[in-house]
Amino acid sequence: MKWLKHGVVWMPSGLQWWARSHATSPTPIWIDNQTLRVYVQCRDENNVGRVGFVDLDPRDPRKVIRQSEEPVLDVGAPGSFDDNGVFQTSVLRSSDGRLLMYYVGFELCHQIRYRLLTGVAVSEDNGKTFQRAQTTPVLERSPGEEHFRCGPWVVENAGRFRMWYVAGGSWEQIGNKRMPVYDIRYAESDDGIHWPPQGRLVLPVDLTKEHGFGRPVVRQGPDGYRMFYSIRNRDPARYLPGYAESTDGLQWQRRDDLFGLDVANTGWDAESISFGIDIQVAGKTWLLYNGNDFGGTGFGIAELVEPS
Repeated sequence: MKWLKHGVVWMPSGLQWWARSHATSPTPIWIDNQTLRVYVQCRDENNVGRVGFVDLDPRDPRKVIRQSEEPVLDVGAPGSFDDNGVFQTSVLRSSDGRLLMYYVGFELCHQIRYRLLTGVAVSEDNGKTFQRAQTTPVLERSPGEEHFRCGPWVVENAGRFRMWYVAGGSWEQIGNKRMPVYDIRYAESDDGIHWPPQGRLVLPVDLTKEHGFGRPVVRQGPDGYRMFYSIRNRDPARYLPGYAESTDGLQWQRRDDLFGLDVANTGWDAESISFGIDIQVAGKTWLLYNGNDFGGTGFGIAELVEPS
């Protein structure tokens, strides 16, 4: 693949109380034929994340036409798994017409730095607001997945929900910092709420050069499955884009070299690239993604000019 970068699309102005910085994990969905909505996590002055959105021009996704005034999903109640921040990784329209938002809840811990588990919120007003389906995680801790069951990508197919997500239960000292270790796993559900306690390992991490992955985005086409994901690199410590292919969505072959998008020499994405997600707009394929600082420089866009 070959991509043409078009730079930053949007970054918070810093004037809203809940959006002083960041536009993390851009997650697009067509609300209707004229509304291309991108949900993002923004952070307040205490670095606590909430979910808002920007609407892009349905003819040219490089242009922003509106943004949310308030968050569509706030943090959870004190003591809950998502009381110190939330960010979305997957939004889909279910067969009953509602929008489902799968999100990651941040919980600060004492013996470890944090814990990340998955929740679900539901929109009954076509994406203007979301309410939690329940106040507890839909991916709860389990053996081997004690600290992380997060970053989910969910699709509904023939009345069944399929999820690819990030999971792990250990930390490793890398340089002067304790870093999480996790891989990509797979699970299925009848209703999108109740999931098995453990998933199937589908993309193991290569501990010789990386320690984890970011949100997988899985697309099914006539030639099989494609997965975009983020690689948490060891040295230098940064996010890089990854790519894999599969015939069944379970057995994956890594083809990171085919992704064709790399950090720039200077600028907003010179240090890192993460949370890439493709979208079809006006007959073209575009990639929304984060650059430096986990979305601290906003989210940008690239145009696919040469398919693989």
